[in-house]
Amino acid sequence: MDNPQNAVSGEAATPDQNAAPITPAADRLLSLDFIRGIAVMGILSANIVAFGQPFAAYMYPDAFTVPHGEAADWMWVGQFLLIDGKMRGLFTLLFGAGLMLFMQKVWARGATRWLQARRLFWLLIFGLIHFYFLWRGDILILYSISGVAAMACVRWQAKTQLVVGVLGYLVGAMMFLGAMGFPYLVAETDLGAKAPYSEMRSDMELQKNHELAEGVTETAIIQGGTYADFVRHNFVEHGAQPFSQLILFSFETLPLMLIGMALFNMGLFDGRMDPRKVRIWGWIGVIAGSALTLPIALWAMREGFTYWGTLAAFLGLSPLPRLPVVLGLLALLCLFGARVSGWLGQRVIATGRMAFSNYLGTSIVMLLVFHGWAGGLFGRLDRPQLYLVVIATWALMLLWSKPWLDRFRYGPLEWLWRCLTYWKLLPITR
Repeated sequence: MDNPQNAVSGEAATPDQNAAPITPAADRLLSLDFIRGIAVMGILSANIVAFGQPFAAYMYPDAFTVPHGEAADWMWVGQFLLIDGKMRGLFTLLFGAGLMLFMQKVWARGATRWLQARRLFWLLIFGLIHFYFLWRGDILILYSISGVAAMACVRWQAKTQLVVGVLGYLVGAMMFLGAMGFPYLVAETDLGAKAPYSEMRSDMELQKNHELAEGVTETAIIQGGTYADFVRHNFVEHGAQPFSQLILFSFETLPLMLIGMALFNMGLFDGRMDPRKVRIWGWIGVIAGSALTLPIALWAMREGFTYWGTLAAFLGLSPLPRLPVVLGLLALLCLFGARVSGWLGQRVIATGRMAFSNYLGTSIVMLLVFHGWAGGLFGRLDRPQLYLVVIATWALMLLWSKPWLDRFRYGPLEWLWRCLTYWKLLPITR
C-alpha cells in the first residue's frame, strides 16, 4: 500500500493512475502507516495466547494446558496493562479515520457511498473466511458491519462525531461494567450464596464448565484432528458466533470509529493540530489511563485470576481507563510517526502499508505453527514461549513487507481487495 491516499484504510479511493496531485497534508498521512504497523504487530502480541492455547486462556490463566507460573502471572499483568485492548483500539480508530479519508476521495471524484459499501461487503467476506477457515478471533466481520453503520455519520461535523463517539463509548463501557461486574459478584463473593442468587451462581458454574470443556474439545481437534475437522467444528459449534457477538462489541467498535473519523476531520493525522498540545494530552491520556488500569490488573492477580474475576477485569473494569490510553497512544504515535526514519522505522511503515496482508497472513502462519497436522505446538507452549513466537513472527513481518513493496504497488490481499472493490483487474507490479 504505497499510495499516500490509503495510509489509514489500505484502500485508494480510485484506481485512476492520473489522479489529482497529492497535497502536502495528504503526504503527511504517510506517517499513519507507521501507527498501523505498530498496531498490527501489537494485535498479535495480544492474540498469541488464543492462537496457541484454548480461547478461554486469553483471559483465564487456569485454562492453559501447561502450568502458568509466577513469572507468567506477572506477564499477564504486563500484557493487561500495556497491550490488551489498546492495539485493537488503535486499529479501530485508524479504521474510522480510513472510512473518512476514503469517502473524501470518493466524493472528490463524483462517486457515492455505494463504493464504500461494496468495499465493506468484501471485507465481510474476508472476515467470514478468516473466522471459519483460519481462526475464530476475527475482527474484520465486526469492522465491516460497524463500518456500514458509521457510513451514516460521515457527513456529520467533526465535533458531533467526537461527542457522539465519546458518549457512545462511555455508555458501552457502563454496560460492560454492569454485564460483567454483577456476574463476578454472584459467582465469586458472598452475594451468590444468598437465596435469590444461588440458582444464578449454579447456572454460571455450568456456563464456566461448558466454556472450559469446549476448550478441551477444541484442543483435541487442533492437536490430533485434521484441518477438515477443525473447519467442521467451527461451523457446527461456532457458526452463529460472529453475529451473536456483534451487539456486545459494537458498543466499543462503532464509537471508536466515530472518534477516529472526528480526529481525522480535526487534523490530528495531517498535522493541523498543535503538536505541543497533542504531546501534552497524549502523555496525560497514557499516564492517567495506565495508572487507573494497573490496580485492576493487580486486583485480578490478588483474587487469584478467577474465571469471573478475569472476565470482569477484561470486559467490565478496563474499558473506561482504556479510552484515554488508546487516544494518548494515538496522539504520541502520530507525532513520532511523522519523524520516523532509519532501517527499522521503514520496515515498520512497510508492515503498516501491508497491514491487511499481515493481519490475515499471521493467522495462516499461526495455523501452520500450532495445528497438529503442521507444527503441532498448540497447547504445548507456556506464556513466555508464546511470546517468543510473537517475536519471530514480528521479524517475519518486518523482513518480508518492505521487499514486497519494493517490487509491488500493494500487499497481495490489499491488491485483491482493490480489485474486488472496483470489480476490475488492477496493476500490481511496479
